[in-house]
Amino acid sequence: MFLGTHTPRLDDKGRLILPAKFRDELAGGVVITKGQERCLYVFPMPEFQRIADQLRAQPMTSKAARAYSRVFFASAHDEVPDKQGRVTIPAHLRSYAALDRELVVIGASTRVEIWDKGAWEAYLAESEDDFADIEEGVLPGGL
Repeated sequence: MFLGTHTPRLDDKGRLILPAKFRDELAGGVVITKGQERCLYVFPMPEFQRIADQLRAQPMTSKAARAYSRVFFASAHDEVPDKQGRVTIPAHLRSYAALDRELVVIGASTRVEIWDKGAWEAYLAESEDDFADIEEGVLPGGL
Protein backbone atom coordinates (compact mmCIF):
# COMPACT_ATOMS: atom_id res chain seq x y z
CA MET A 1 0.00 0.00 0.00
CA PHE A 2 1.32 3.40 -0.97
CA LEU A 3 0.99 6.14 1.65
CA GLY A 4 2.30 9.64 2.25
CA THR A 5 3.29 12.80 0.42
CA HIS A 6 6.72 13.43 -1.08
CA THR A 7 8.22 16.39 -2.93
CA PRO A 8 10.86 15.24 -5.42
CA ARG A 9 12.06 17.21 -8.43
CA LEU A 10 12.01 16.39 -12.10
CA ASP A 11 15.50 16.46 -13.59
CA ASP A 12 16.49 18.01 -16.93
CA LYS A 13 15.99 14.66 -18.71
CA GLY A 14 12.40 14.28 -17.47
CA ARG A 15 13.32 11.72 -14.81
CA LEU A 16 11.84 11.39 -11.38
CA ILE A 17 13.51 9.67 -8.44
CA LEU A 18 10.80 7.57 -6.84
CA PRO A 19 10.40 8.02 -3.08
CA ALA A 20 12.58 5.50 -1.23
CA LYS A 21 9.64 3.95 0.62
CA PHE A 22 7.95 3.09 -2.73
CA ARG A 23 10.96 1.66 -4.55
CA ASP A 24 10.82 -1.97 -3.43
CA GLU A 25 7.20 -2.37 -4.53
CA LEU A 26 7.88 -0.62 -7.86
CA ALA A 27 11.26 -2.25 -8.61
CA GLY A 28 9.71 -4.95 -10.81
CA GLY A 29 8.32 -2.41 -13.25
CA VAL A 30 5.76 0.35 -13.43
CA VAL A 31 3.17 1.71 -15.81
CA ILE A 32 2.71 5.48 -15.86
CA THR A 33 -0.46 6.80 -17.47
CA LYS A 34 -2.89 9.70 -17.43
CA GLY A 35 -4.96 10.02 -14.30
CA GLN A 36 -7.96 12.06 -13.30
CA GLU A 37 -7.63 15.75 -12.30
CA ARG A 38 -4.60 16.05 -14.62
CA CYS A 39 -2.22 14.01 -12.48
CA LEU A 40 -0.34 10.89 -13.51
CA TYR A 41 -0.99 7.43 -12.14
CA VAL A 42 1.93 5.10 -11.47
CA PHE A 43 0.97 1.45 -11.05
CA PRO A 44 3.12 -1.50 -10.10
CA MET A 45 2.88 -3.97 -12.98
CA PRO A 46 0.56 -6.44 -11.16
CA GLU A 47 -1.91 -3.68 -10.25
CA PHE A 48 -1.91 -2.38 -13.82
CA GLN A 49 -2.61 -5.91 -15.03
CA ARG A 50 -5.56 -6.19 -12.60
CA ILE A 51 -7.06 -2.93 -13.92
CA ALA A 52 -6.44 -3.99 -17.52
CA ASP A 53 -8.33 -7.22 -16.83
CA GLN A 54 -11.26 -5.24 -15.42
CA LEU A 55 -11.35 -2.97 -18.45
CA ARG A 56 -11.20 -5.95 -20.82
CA ALA A 57 -14.20 -7.43 -19.01
CA GLN A 58 -16.33 -4.41 -19.93
CA PRO A 59 -18.62 -4.89 -22.92
CA MET A 60 -17.38 -3.47 -26.21
CA THR A 61 -20.80 -1.86 -26.53
CA SER A 62 -20.06 0.47 -23.60
CA LYS A 63 -19.05 3.80 -25.13
CA ALA A 64 -17.64 5.05 -21.80
CA ALA A 65 -15.50 1.92 -21.37
CA ARG A 66 -14.15 2.22 -24.92
CA ALA A 67 -13.33 5.90 -24.49
CA TYR A 68 -11.64 5.40 -21.12
CA SER A 69 -9.67 2.38 -22.32
CA ARG A 70 -8.39 4.20 -25.40
CA VAL A 71 -6.92 7.10 -23.44
CA PHE A 72 -5.78 4.96 -20.51
CA PHE A 73 -3.84 2.45 -22.64
CA ALA A 74 -2.71 4.78 -25.44
CA SER A 75 -1.04 7.12 -22.96
CA ALA A 76 0.52 4.33 -20.87
CA HIS A 77 4.30 4.07 -20.59
CA ASP A 78 5.93 1.01 -19.04
CA GLU A 79 9.39 1.00 -17.58
CA VAL A 80 11.62 -0.59 -14.96
CA PRO A 81 13.15 1.92 -12.52
CA ASP A 82 16.94 2.16 -12.75
CA LYS A 83 19.29 1.37 -9.84
CA GLN A 84 18.78 4.85 -8.39
CA GLY A 85 15.00 4.41 -8.46
CA ARG A 86 14.54 6.79 -11.39
CA VAL A 87 11.84 6.59 -14.04
CA THR A 88 11.51 8.73 -17.13
CA ILE A 89 8.23 10.54 -17.60
CA PRO A 90 7.59 10.89 -21.35
CA ALA A 91 6.99 14.37 -22.74
CA HIS A 92 3.32 13.70 -23.59
CA LEU A 93 2.61 12.75 -19.97
CA ARG A 94 4.59 15.69 -18.58
CA SER A 95 2.54 17.95 -20.83
CA TYR A 96 -0.80 16.39 -19.80
CA ALA A 97 -0.06 16.90 -16.10
CA ALA A 98 1.68 20.26 -16.68
CA LEU A 99 4.71 18.94 -14.80
CA ASP A 100 7.43 21.45 -14.11
CA ARG A 101 10.48 20.90 -11.95
CA GLU A 102 8.67 20.89 -8.58
CA LEU A 103 6.49 17.82 -8.05
CA VAL A 104 4.34 16.21 -5.41
CA VAL A 105 4.21 12.41 -5.34
CA ILE A 106 1.48 10.91 -3.20
CA GLY A 107 0.67 7.41 -2.13
CA ALA A 108 -2.91 6.61 -3.11
CA SER A 109 -3.39 3.08 -1.79
CA THR A 110 -2.73 0.78 -4.79
CA ARG A 111 -1.14 3.45 -6.96
CA VAL A 112 1.19 6.42 -6.78
CA GLU A 113 0.13 9.78 -8.18
CA ILE A 114 2.44 12.43 -9.62
CA TRP A 115 1.26 16.04 -9.50
CA ASP A 116 2.71 19.38 -10.45
CA LYS A 117 3.31 21.06 -7.08
CA GLY A 118 1.09 24.06 -7.84
CA ALA A 119 -1.73 21.85 -9.17
CA TRP A 120 -1.58 19.65 -6.05
CA GLU A 121 -1.69 22.65 -3.73
CA ALA A 122 -4.69 24.08 -5.62
CA TYR A 123 -6.47 20.71 -5.58
CA LEU A 124 -5.83 20.25 -1.87
CA ALA A 125 -6.99 23.79 -1.03
CA GLU A 126 -10.20 23.22 -2.97
CA SER A 127 -11.00 19.72 -1.71
CA GLU A 128 -9.61 19.53 1.81
CA ASP A 129 -12.48 21.51 3.36
CA ASP A 130 -14.98 18.99 2.00
CA PHE A 131 -13.02 15.96 3.21
CA ALA A 132 -14.87 15.52 6.50
CA ASP A 133 -18.25 15.93 4.82
CA ILE A 134 -17.82 13.16 2.24
CA GLU A 135 -16.70 10.32 4.52
CA GLU A 136 -20.18 8.90 4.99
CA GLY A 137 -20.87 8.64 1.29
CA VAL A 138 -17.52 7.02 0.56
CA LEU A 139 -17.43 4.69 3.58
CA PRO A 140 -20.97 3.46 4.22
CA GLY A 141 -21.49 3.20 7.96
CA GLY A 142 -18.44 5.41 8.66
CA LEU A 143 -15.12 4.45 10.14
